[in-house]
Amino acid sequence: MKKIFISLMLLLGISSFAQEAGKAGELLKNEASTTEMRSPDHSRIQNNIPDRNAFDPRNKIKNPSYQWNRNYGYAEVFLRIPEQGFFMVEVGDQMIANGSGKYRFFDLQSGRMPVSIYANGFLIYRTTLMLRNNSRVVLDFFTNEGLYLLDSYPVQGQYGFNDWNDVWNNPYGNQSGNWNNPGNVMDNNTFQQFFDMLKRKESFDDGKIKFINQQMRTSMFTAAQIRDLVKSMSFDKNKLALAKSMYGNCVDKNKYFVVTDAFDFENSRRELMDYISKL
Repeated sequence: MKKIFISLMLLLGISSFAQEAGKAGELLKNEASTTEMRSPDHSRIQNNIPDRNAFDPRNKIKNPSYQWNRNYGYAEVFLRIPEQGFFMVEVGDQMIANGSGKYRFFDLQSGRMPVSIYANGFLIYRTTLMLRNNSRVVLDFFTNEGLYLLDSYPVQGQYGFNDWNDVWNNPYGNQSGNWNNPGNVMDNNTFQQFFDMLKRKESFDDGKIKFINQQMRTSMFTAAQIRDLVKSMSFDKNKLALAKSMYGNCVDKNKYFVVTDAFDFENSRRELMDYISKL
């Protein structure tokens, strides 16, 4: 009886780490018709292989006019599919196909934007998002549940939207501002205040992670600061999850290796570096 009870508790513990579909966010209507979903899209099956002749130097255009499209857009869409499988996601004129479950789109136009999700060449979901410049839309998709809108919030200091225009085709270092130190980075005094409040207000990992996630919406961090935050977690699995989630908010990613000092186990260090190498 005792063994059965322990096995049941272990099973419940394992299942608690899995995401339960449909428990968060607003369900977006599937606008794809039954006919569309029944017919495979052969262009997707062929992986959209480009025409090699388009890159033939013999087809070189004389006196091309190089011009950056500065007015295209600065909206972002982050979509996650937390289940096994190879999916293709299309947002506007951008497409990402992989089996990682993470699909990140940048430089999208604002306004109404179609989102389509394919599996094995078949359209399985399509809806329309309303995007705003300098804002990121975050979504979760479940094949048996649908597409959920989790959040939409301003993106500040992630990589400097306007800096992309200033830096394009110019030598680094000649642009205005400091490219290597975008805004909204906590100075040492502010970070210490934030860190002290974190330790004072939150005793458990779940509360600490929520507190940090809230601050991540408006702030960037140095690798050393992230190391200290990760180190404040009690369990290595939570340290690893936080270290992965904060990578996008690090201003000196070339120093992210210092974050591995926060781990107690070598396999967690290796998993973090493997995760970063695949981004």
